[in-house]
Amino acid sequence: MKFMTAQALIFTLAIIGIAETAYLIRKKLAKSAPVCIIGQECNKVLESKYNKFLGIPNEVLGLFFYVAVSLLAAFLVIGMGPILWWKRLAEILIFSAAVMSLGLVYIQWRIIKAWCSWCLISAITVFLMAIIILI
Repeated sequence: MKFMTAQALIFTLAIIGIAETAYLIRKKLAKSAPVCIIGQECNKVLESKYNKFLGIPNEVLGLFFYVAVSLLAAFLVIGMGPILWWKRLAEILIFSAAVMSLGLVYIQWRIIKAWCSWCLISAITVFLMAIIILI
């Protein structure tokens, strides 16, 4: 039961991440600025040279990550497929995303010197997933 609760929480967090990244992608395609919850520096971060990894915008990578994690969590909750394989893949994805999020938070803090509330929400979402896995 405890395992299923953890996976259900991870699934819920992944859905939050999907909504957040979809919002940013929609705003970017519409060429309009997202609403900044904290301050007015979102665009400074979102338009910086650090908003891409291997040429792919971070919000697109985030969307793929959250969709993958939501599918893996759903597979684990319903008990479909090779459970141990899905669990390990989810752990690898989540811990990789946590390391990347930590780096991106550092870049906002020390290099860009501006904060993007949407980026921080995404980082917190990923960190919560990692904490759930650790406990």
